[in-house]
Amino acid sequence: MSLVVVPVRYPLTKHSRRTLERAIEVARERESALTILHVDLYQNGKKVTRIDLKNAVERTFGRLENARYVVRTGFLVEESILDEVAAESADAVVIGSKQASRIRRIFQRFTDNPDIDRYLRNHLDCEVITVESARA
Repeated sequence: MSLVVVPVRYPLTKHSRRTLERAIEVARERESALTILHVDLYQNGKKVTRIDLKNAVERTFGRLENARYVVRTGFLVEESILDEVAAESADAVVIGSKQASRIRRIFQRFTDNPDIDRYLRNHLDCEVITVESARA
């Protein structure tokens, strides 16, 4: 079964809900499993549990079939997302446009061509789906 990974903030922000909504659509269309990922930053000192994340998502979207809830702890959200995508051999990652631009900035530190889509396809065999932020 293929896998879609979607990183979200906790508590769920308006943009996280929009990104998650798109990821749910993608997972259903592809009959894929869905990993819902939240990254706790060491430096923030907050602890979010998988149950917290699951309850927040289910309050908004109801119970999701083939969904897995993951909370990782790290120093950089973007690095933790890439680690999860690689560790799970995800087929697609659905990220918000703000997250995509942060990941691009990290790539610019390492390469002259920060094409995340190409990098992930070549190195992780993963598609990136970017969700534009909602306009107020």
